[in-house]
Parts: sequence; C-alpha cells; structure tokens
Amino acid sequence: MNGSSLRVFILASALAALSRSQGIVTVMFRDSTDTKRFTIIDQVADPRERRAFLKLYGARDPQKRRKLAEGFVLIYPQSWLLAQAYEIGAKACIDLEDYNQALRYAAQSLRLLPENPLLLVPLANVQAQVKQFAAAEESARAALEYLDQFDRPAAIALAKWPVVQAELKASDYFVLGRLAAAQALRATGAEKQQTLLRAEAFLIQARTLNGQDAEIAYLLGLTELSLGKPRQAAFYFAQDKSIPGPLQAKALENLRRIYDSSLREPTVSFEGFVTSAEHERELKPSAATTLVSVSTQAGAGAYAGSRSCQPCHAEIYNSWQKTGMERMLRTYRPENVICDFHVNNQFSDETGAVVARMSIRRDRHYFAVRDRAGDWRTYPVDYTIGSKWQQAYATRLPTGDIHVFPVQYSAIKERWINYWRVIDPPGSPRAVVTAFNKLDTATSYQINCAPCHTSQLRAIKQDPSSGRDFEFLESGINCEMCHGPSQKHVLAMTSGQHYSQSALEPPVDFNKINARQYVAICSQCHAQSALHQRGPQGEMNYATQGASFFPAHLSQAYGDISRRAFYKDGRFRETTFIVEAFQRTACFRKGQAHCGYCHQPHSPDASSNPTSLKYPGDPDRMCMKCHGKFATDLGAHTHHQASAEASRCVSCHMPRIMNSVLFRARTHQIDDIPSAEMTARFGPEESPNACLLCHSDKDVHWVELKLQAW
Repeated sequence: MNGSSLRVFILASALAALSRSQGIVTVMFRDSTDTKRFTIIDQVADPRERRAFLKLYGARDPQKRRKLAEGFVLIYPQSWLLAQAYEIGAKACIDLEDYNQALRYAAQSLRLLPENPLLLVPLANVQAQVKQFAAAEESARAALEYLDQFDRPAAIALAKWPVVQAELKASDYFVLGRLAAAQALRATGAEKQQTLLRAEAFLIQARTLNGQDAEIAYLLGLTELSLGKPRQAAFYFAQDKSIPGPLQAKALENLRRIYDSSLREPTVSFEGFVTSAEHERELKPSAATTLVSVSTQAGAGAYAGSRSCQPCHAEIYNSWQKTGMERMLRTYRPENVICDFHVNNQFSDETGAVVARMSIRRDRHYFAVRDRAGDWRTYPVDYTIGSKWQQAYATRLPTGDIHVFPVQYSAIKERWINYWRVIDPPGSPRAVVTAFNKLDTATSYQINCAPCHTSQLRAIKQDPSSGRDFEFLESGINCEMCHGPSQKHVLAMTSGQHYSQSALEPPVDFNKINARQYVAICSQCHAQSALHQRGPQGEMNYATQGASFFPAHLSQAYGDISRRAFYKDGRFRETTFIVEAFQRTACFRKGQAHCGYCHQPHSPDASSNPTSLKYPGDPDRMCMKCHGKFATDLGAHTHHQASAEASRCVSCHMPRIMNSVLFRARTHQIDDIPSAEMTARFGPEESPNACLLCHSDKDVHWVELKLQAW
C-alpha cells in the first residue's frame, strides 16, 4: 500500500469508527429541553428496514459493511436512509481499496445529501489518488466550505469534534496542496513558481491544522525543495525522520541529499545538521489560503431605527411599509386583521370538539381557548403576525411575555388551521390547542419566533427562560436588519459631513456586494437550519463583535434534520429551507446569482406582487441575464411553444414542489432538471417531476420516453 493509499485508508477507517461510536440522535433545535428528541430511525416505519440499517451501521469489518450496504440498497431502494447506506458502502470500499466502486457509491450518496464533509473529505483523497484532479479539487473545496458552515454532526461527540474537524480540514488542504504540486510539475517559468507557492500555502495550512501528519510534512518538504528553499525543506523532512512509517526512510534520504549538497559544512556532522534543521523556524499560514468568506469589513456600531431612513429615502421607506417584512409583527390595529372574527369564527380539533373561538367585543378582537378541563379563557389580540398568505395572532401578558395563538387564519384556504400541527414533528407541545393556556415556552413568541420576525432581538438575562427575558428594537424586519447599524450614516448625512465608505460598510450597498455576502444577509431569516445562539451581550439576530453586523450562525447538519424536511430524492420539501435549496444551485456555487437577481425586498407593488419579483410580467428575464443564448430559439430548448407556460424557465427548473403556508412554492434549487430516474425510483410523491405537474394524466414511463428523445 503506497503512501497516498495509506492516507485514504486511515482517513476512511477513522470516519467509519467515529460514525459507529455514537448514536444517530437527531435534534431539531439546539439546547431545548421542551422539544422532543427523535432519530432518523424513528421515522422509518418498517421494523425490518430499521433492523437492517442498524446491522449495517454497527458492522466493523469493511468487507461485511460493503456486503450489507449492497444488500440494503437492493432490498430498500426507497429508504430514507439511502444517503447514509451509500456513504457507509463508499467508505468500506475505500478501506478495501476498491476505489471505482467507492466513487460510484459516493456519487449516489452525495446526490441525495451533497453537504456531507465526512464523505467529501475521503472522496477528495480517492479522486486525487485515481487522478481525477478537477473533481478532487471541487470535493475538497466543498468540504472546507461545509466544515465552516455546519455544526458538528450529532454522531460525533462534542468533545471530539474540534479534533475531527481540524483533521478533516487538514486532509482537504493536503489534497489541494498535492494537486497544486502536481500542476507545478507540468508548468514552467513564472507559472510553475506561482503554482508551487499555492501548494506551499495549502500545505502549511494543513500542517497547522494537523502537525502530526507525516505525509503533509513530507510533501511540504518536497515543495520547499522545488522552490529552492533547502533549509526549510530540511526542517520538514527532519520532522518525519522520527515518525515510524513508510516515509521515515525517504525523509532521511532527502535530508542526506540536502546535507551532501552545497549546504554541507565540513565542521558540521550529518547528525548536527539534522539537529539544526529540527530547530528551523516553521512557516505560518497566510490569510490568503482562506477559501470561503462572507464577512463584511464593519463592526456593529449603533442602530438608528427605520424612521431615521424616511427623510432621505421616502419612496423606498413607503414601499417597505407595504411589504411582508415590515408587516411581519405589528401592534394590534383592527384594520390589520385580515379575517372575519364574526363568521366561521371557531375551530374544532381532530375529535370534532370546539377548542377555540374568535370574537369582537367593543371593536376589539379576542380569541378564546378551552382548557383541558373544559373551561374557556379569553385573550385580547395584541399583535398580528403576517399579512399576505396567512396571519397569526398573539397576546401580551402584563409580564411582557408574548404568546402566539396556535390557531391561525389561512387567506388562501379562507379558514382557520392548526398551523403547528402542519409543520411540527409529532408530539409538538404547541400543536395542542388546549395546552395554550399554560402560556409556557412552547407558545412564547420571543423564544420561538422573534429571531426571524423582529429586529435586533436581545436576551437581557444570561439564561432566558421566558419571553420577558428578551427585548427588541423594532417589530417586523426593519431597514437595519439588512443594511446594518446606520446611526453613523444618519448623523453624517444630517450634518452634511459626507464620508467615503466601502460597499460592505453599513448601510450596505447591495448593488456592490458579491453573491455570498448578499445571501448571507438574507439567510439570517430565510435559512431554517441556522442555529441561533446568543452573542456576548445577549444578541440573538445581530452582532456587536466580529467582522460583520449580522451573525454567522452555524447550520445544523442536514443529516440530523427531520426527514420530513426533504423528499426522498434529497431535495428540500419545506420552503423554510429556501436559502439551503438555493445554495445548492450552480447559479450560486459557480456563478454570482443571489436573492436580488430575482427579488426586490422593498418592491413598490407589494400588494399585487406578494413574492416581490423584479419582473413579475417577464419571469424569463431573470434567467436570461446569464443564459441569453436560449432566447433566440426558446422552443428548441424547451420542446414547447415559446409562448407556452411550459417554456417559462421556472416551469422546469423551479417547479412548485416546496410546502409553504398551505400552498406549493417554487423550489429554489434552480438548476434542478426533471429526472425520470429519481421519480421512477421514489414515485411522484417523493420525487416530484416537473413534467408530471403539467401532464398529470401521464406516468413516469411516459416521462422517461420523452426525456430520452429530448
């Protein structure tokens, strides 16, 4: 087994051991004692399937793991657990050095769950080993991005994660350094020098993260030699000479060659030379090796409030006031209530018993909830939440706690619904209407809703346990949630003391920032997987320290999120994961597409354009900015008449498959292409097909034949 094969084998085996060492508990919310904990296994109805997966999960011998993985995907081809089964099979094949099969299994797993650095890291090593250099670089860079973006997987203990994360990153940087070194061998002159410097930078970063890896030090030594830095090369070879393994002898051999070269001094023995080399100063990583960054250049500063924007930006301010963001949470006013509290004003539970009533008394709106003993308790509507598709109502207690009524009104269905029962996992305490009278944390607005529905939310106690332990600057989503703290700007403009600023300095100029920065700001509220944690001053949805005014929340590992958030084909099912879906698309990952390409956050026509599209009458225009080549003969690309709805870009690439507030929204995994294969495997319920959404009288076999002739 050569050195590179050894690296792949050790890495895959270590990851397999880690995945076996812990349970696979899935937790929907971090640090919540009220939320029911459940596992992926709990969501598998077939007990035989559960037993088969647990047997696969617990197997230790790679040959047995491979055989069990093959059997599992054959017997249960529609399982929720396919991504995990393929991953285990891929790592078993790596252990067995069957790299071709490992690549096939890894591709199947990542097709279902792309954001898996625990698989991408060993995959990058395998791809480099079989000389798939471009694929190896793509996998390594994706893994580094995800290792920074996601919190630890639940399968890895909290105490172990920092070490595991560092070793995974080190392995990725090693792959990138190895690829750059290989490119340098084919280059000449200045290009060769620059490529070697890139290899050096990556390898130094890898070495910083994992100083005990002999292969990193050895390749770094070879790179330094190629750069004409023999003393630095000797330092790295000297680190390897005392580490038992296949590289020890090679390191000593290179040390001897350097010693015998022009560096040798007659009065210094070889042993003395090696001792001197061991004490050479080690190179440190440069900030230039950072691959992914969305931070701004400005700290938090002071907030001025939305009204301070109105004098200079009256038109935009007036448009913003009509948007769903400004109306997300509003203090009660009768004209803001979108439903009739007189007619159809009661709600029954699944048994048919009336558990909630809505009424108006002396021009004031109220809702009443029956408790478990059958008694009724009445509460005033103090806040309205939402204004477009659905509206919720909340009451404020004398203590300052705000509690959200579990029964909400759907403007689309024109009826009252138990919204929490629709979206929450089984056993959700807030989905029990008669439990509302407890007025506990399950129904608290500040604890459950405020991070995304209010502006500049702060916990005023170290360990908040109720809504009264929070405060916020403004209800709804104000200007500064997106543009940043702007008091400095307001004071400068009102005093006539203009100053120069970067595009990223608050107030942010969205026309001049890049796609990742743009999406990072929007994802504060539109990324369901974000783990909201308090800042040093209790900040929940803004930052007072660090490089940016918006917090860089880690995301929960997708493999630990309830399967009901996904279709079995891996696509997101729920619209609350709209940013996560968009971040998968090549338009974002390889291009510069961002939310503002299609949406105008303070659209002047908000009442008639509820999705805030930039070009509601010409939706193709958003895509043609980059894909203009299709405009000249659209029918040739779509195989439909150019004027037909089927020829709109969104009809195929953004079908309505995401669950929103009781309607289907368009998926934002924009480069999605209808696939007969996935629909045939999982069925149209678990792999919706854009073709069948229009041709509902056809079946997947028809789609397959049509796409073959495409």
